[in-house]
Amino acid sequence: MESKFWRNHVVYQLYCRSFCDSNGDGIGDIPGIISKLDYLASLGIGILWLNPIYASPQFDMGYDISDYYSINPEYGTMEDFDSLLAEAKKRGIRIVMDLVVNHTSDQHEWFKKSKDKNSPYHDFYYWRDGKKKDRKTPPNNWTSQFAGPAWTYDEQVGQWYLHLYAKEQPDLNWHNPKVLEEVEKILRFWLDKGVYGFRCDVINQIWKDSLKDGKGHAFNGRGMEHYLMKEGNHKILKALYNDVFSHYDTVVIGETYKVDKQNGVRFLTNHELDMFFEFDRTAVDRRSIPVFKKKFRAKNLRKILYFWQDAVEWNANYFENHDQIRSLSRFGDPGKRFFESGSALACLNFCLRGTPFVYQGEEIGMTDLPKSDPALSQDVTATTVDGVMRKLLIPKPLRVRWISRINRDNARSPMQWNDSVSAGFSSSPKTWIPVNPNYLTVNVEKESKDKNSLLNYYRKLIALHNRSDILCFGTFHAYPTKGDLFAFSRTLKSKTVLVLINLGKKRISIPDSVRRVNGSVLLANYADSKASNTHLRPYESLIIELD
Repeated sequence: MESKFWRNHVVYQLYCRSFCDSNGDGIGDIPGIISKLDYLASLGIGILWLNPIYASPQFDMGYDISDYYSINPEYGTMEDFDSLLAEAKKRGIRIVMDLVVNHTSDQHEWFKKSKDKNSPYHDFYYWRDGKKKDRKTPPNNWTSQFAGPAWTYDEQVGQWYLHLYAKEQPDLNWHNPKVLEEVEKILRFWLDKGVYGFRCDVINQIWKDSLKDGKGHAFNGRGMEHYLMKEGNHKILKALYNDVFSHYDTVVIGETYKVDKQNGVRFLTNHELDMFFEFDRTAVDRRSIPVFKKKFRAKNLRKILYFWQDAVEWNANYFENHDQIRSLSRFGDPGKRFFESGSALACLNFCLRGTPFVYQGEEIGMTDLPKSDPALSQDVTATTVDGVMRKLLIPKPLRVRWISRINRDNARSPMQWNDSVSAGFSSSPKTWIPVNPNYLTVNVEKESKDKNSLLNYYRKLIALHNRSDILCFGTFHAYPTKGDLFAFSRTLKSKTVLVLINLGKKRISIPDSVRRVNGSVLLANYADSKASNTHLRPYESLIIELD
């Protein structure tokens, strides 16, 4: 297997708005990131993925871009960004940016100009006449991913425009070859600056095969069969590779909602993406309507993870990000077994084949925010769904409970650096989003001083990953297990590493078919763990190099 930088380095996902505030305005910024580069280097990460920092009205926290060539003034200047690139490079860290090209902001100049039917930009978006004589009925019955109609009528234009997300995020029309040309210019601009690559937002939804009515009565996402993973999508990604990415040392990561094996394999083997995020693991404890939860069972997660290990050559491994609730709150035990469950999840994430991703705060065990009124949320998903539920007269206690399961504020609370004001994130007591009250006990400074902390476990785990060709490139073999037990091996040439993880709250036995007597423990989250263990305690994890 070809050894590329992204194959044997860890990616740290950084949400600029919540990472570190350098000027006391309660909002994270690029100088704040620069001030914490030594911390990131001490973790051992090699790639820093930044959520959108482009100019934006921030309706969807940067995923509504108004200028792809500028930095959001709240975050700093282009000079600040150039400094970040230079300082990161000194520490051996490469920068990956978010690429959001399914849609723009409605404040982008392209969209403003598109309101003139005679403008060449009119066809940059999906402007369509409405149905019926008065044209006041949407062109089709599609619903937005955020709930509600996927079309908005513009009185000035006398037409409807498509938005798979919020009405402030009009969809680009990739049937127009000029859109491809403009996006390629954007890519070259940032790559020429020294950016290492891109994480491509909802990249398997950008091509709309048709605008026919969708099937069913979906609360959100109706019409998906007409735009999800279509042939045109593959052609666009291949064109981007041929025209741009193949000419740079780069990494291209796709966010691919509802991807299947066939399309996943094609993304990788056809040089369309280097790796992609599948969403199966994030649906493991959710029903078809995400606000409704189902009990998390480790066996279901195991089935999903093992499927993708076998399905594609390389995985993007993760348990949380800016769109998901915190993994420790979701899959672990943030109370009694805080360290054990947090380290067990980390061990699983890092020992699977693929590139491990760590989301900011995951390494110290940051958890979900306390439940609160969704109407006060900073997340457009939460407020939109809350609005729909209000119209349905759903009582507030139910809205609070249900929406807390999808509220992206949970992942976006400020990074907890220490136990001072605003968790050391900002000198201001007022931050753009509340600080989690548990910052007094869960923070970087406190855990750095504790050799047995979750943070220091992460440091050991990342160091092990970085020096281990087996964990980076070894083949994957899963052992048949039941219940909460994960047992798999990684093999390279004549060496094998066995990974044993109990992702549950009860002591379990290790089957004879899995247990090995001879071996050396490379890393464990219980101090007295041995390679010859016959049982695993709650959330115990072992990485064993076999003799």
